Amino acid sequence: MTSAQSSERSARRRAVSVPFRTVLLSMVVLWATYFALVTFRGYMLDMDLQGEMAVRRMFVTLAGIGLTIVLWGLLRLVDWKPLWVKIGAAIIFAVPVALAIGQINQFAFEDLRDTLERKYAEERGFRFDDEGNLLFDLPAGAAARDGPEGAAPPGVSESLLIAPAPTGSEEWLKVLEIALGRYFLLLAWASTYFALLAGVQAQAAERREQQFRSAAKAAELRSLRYQVNPHFLFNTLNSLSALVMTGKGERAERMIQTISRFYRHSLADEPTSDVPLEDEFDLQKLYLDIEAVRFPERLRCEFDLPEDLRTARVPGMILQPLVENSVKYAVSRVNRPVIIRVAAREEFDRLVVTVGDDGPGLPEGAAHGFGIGLANVRDRLEARFGSDIGFSSGPVPGGYRTEIRIPLSRPKRG
Repeated sequence: MTSAQSSERSARRRAVSVPFRTVLLSMVVLWATYFALVTFRGYMLDMDLQGEMAVRRMFVTLAGIGLTIVLWGLLRLVDWKPLWVKIGAAIIFAVPVALAIGQINQFAFEDLRDTLERKYAEERGFRFDDEGNLLFDLPAGAAARDGPEGAAPPGVSESLLIAPAPTGSEEWLKVLEIALGRYFLLLAWASTYFALLAGVQAQAAERREQQFRSAAKAAELRSLRYQVNPHFLFNTLNSLSALVMTGKGERAERMIQTISRFYRHSLADEPTSDVPLEDEFDLQKLYLDIEAVRFPERLRCEFDLPEDLRTARVPGMILQPLVENSVKYAVSRVNRPVIIRVAAREEFDRLVVTVGDDGPGLPEGAAHGFGIGLANVRDRLEARFGSDIGFSSGPVPGGYRTEIRIPLSRPKRG
């Protein structure tokens, strides 16, 4: 792979990502759910200072959203890595983010927690000393009566140590306990993000596949369309050569002028695009005018195009091989006038186009060249419309006829 291809591939991968709006919405929903559940639990337990706690909880929630954005930025580094790499990255990157959230939570609620603890202690007869130890004051003389020798004398109260003041390590344990809960919350969000990313990447892959299919289809249509031109040119040059060799210079000149108009008309269209049916009929009239120079006494033409079908869309030059077959295997093989009839009609929202003649049908030994033109038309129709076509070709009483059935399509009105 060249450096240019690698750069293009990298740019395409970077372009495929979950929109920031979607990412932010997922974070807001997650943390808003956390806020609502914790607040609801506080009211259900009838805890004090719920208003103050809700304000601080909102601060922690906003900080959590901000830090989750940081986590998202880190996870974007592995967007196009294998799944196991993504999972490992989420497990590792979520650790410092969870610790930061735990520390912020500890900072936000620390003084409020001390206030509540002191209030609950006082309500139950406990107290905190200046060092933060939780004490219970024994009644005066209780220690002297019940305690061992050396206890405080009667009339002097003594305090019983219930819980020592928390040390620095214990404070960190609180932070770690909070961080652990937020850690699994962040992993839950990371799972949601990876699911969203997988969906976006799948859609992008589907769009690329559709583009590849469209490009392949266009190439197939272009190839099939270009097969028509050399075949037609070969026949017309043979006809022109015959006129020149027989000294029919005026008819040869008229034929050259008509060929020029035909190619100017046919080459003006994009090979893979559809054209109005009226233009396709006009193109076949030009072609038959060319052939009429060769067969002035034998070639007769009839065109039947209803007014409401003039703008119907068909693949360009789709009728050319069919009309050529009629000239080659009907007009050129008999010494009597032959009528080539091209007609169109609508049946049940489908366009039906027929090309027929009243010639001798399919002569013996003509199957090879005859079938190439029919196969080209059928392949082009299938490449353009898929299986939603009808195609039949064969002898009929008094001649030969080919019928095409395709979805009726008209240009949209502005």
